Amino acid sequence: MKTVVSGIRPTGKLHLGNYFGAVLSFLEMQENYQSYFFIADIHSLTTHPTPENLHGNVKQVLAEYLAMGLDPDKCTLFVQSDVPQISELYTYMNMNAYLGELERSASFKDKVKNQRNNVNAGLLTYPVLMAVDILIHKADFVPVGKDQEQHLEMTRTYAKRFNNMYGSECFPLPDAYSQTGKLVKVPGLTNQGKMSKSGGEGDAIFFDDEDNLTHKKIMRAVTDSGPEKPNQEKPEAIQNLFDIMKLVSDDSTVKHFDDLYNACEIRYGDFKKQLSADVLKFVTPIRERIREIKSDDKYLASVAHTGAEKARESAEKTLKEVREIIGFRRFY
Repeated sequence: MKTVVSGIRPTGKLHLGNYFGAVLSFLEMQENYQSYFFIADIHSLTTHPTPENLHGNVKQVLAEYLAMGLDPDKCTLFVQSDVPQISELYTYMNMNAYLGELERSASFKDKVKNQRNNVNAGLLTYPVLMAVDILIHKADFVPVGKDQEQHLEMTRTYAKRFNNMYGSECFPLPDAYSQTGKLVKVPGLTNQGKMSKSGGEGDAIFFDDEDNLTHKKIMRAVTDSGPEKPNQEKPEAIQNLFDIMKLVSDDSTVKHFDDLYNACEIRYGDFKKQLSADVLKFVTPIRERIREIKSDDKYLASVAHTGAEKARESAEKTLKEVREIIGFRRFY
């Protein structure tokens, strides 16, 4: 059976972009693949969270994953720091990652530009840790967003480099996977690109937000003065809202507002009210389930413990092979 690996940083609540960009793929994959899904709490240390925030965010994301349908009986769901083999392999793989290629990483260049007071070594070697997350379970596929394609290519580079350096076939070369065959990119509400926490509080639709907050965000979304001629191309901000509507609304609803737009008769207030109603209809049952699971500490502990044991078993098998290939052989 083919293997897939993916994770998400515990930097707060999950949003609509996370769901359609990754979780839907997770749900399909757990049915058809040997699946490893993890909460990347080691990755989050690059932003120096407080211990309280780190633990609280891990708990939040774990509850959200479960509420959205991940089944611990069908996949391996675990917390990254519960698997120490990841950190050990990270050390080994860093020896084969070179400064120039790390500095050329798009994400690193972006961090250098936008957070000059916190350009730490973890940011520089971030792609190596991402590669290790994938390679330690010998993944065949990784569900990634468009913005992470470079990191996946770097993972393939490190796998090939290790295999060539030691004349082995230890690591397979993972491919990108998406549910539709295309890498999904869900737009944000502020017209800054994909839906993201970094876009500001008003950019993302979080599953754990109250109804009134979600409604306000959508009603404040960027629009324009309306189309000036029939069937004109939608500007990016308007197309973004239509793209979100396509994810949560009936086809007939999307067609209704698309027809109004093409006829220069659309009223953005009505359009956004409908979008808000459909978003809330979609997120409310999941939000209620999140809160139910989050209050059950015994269940969360059981899930985390089981996931850690399964992930450590897989990781130790790979690490044992890697140690032998490198030449780490004990005298006792």
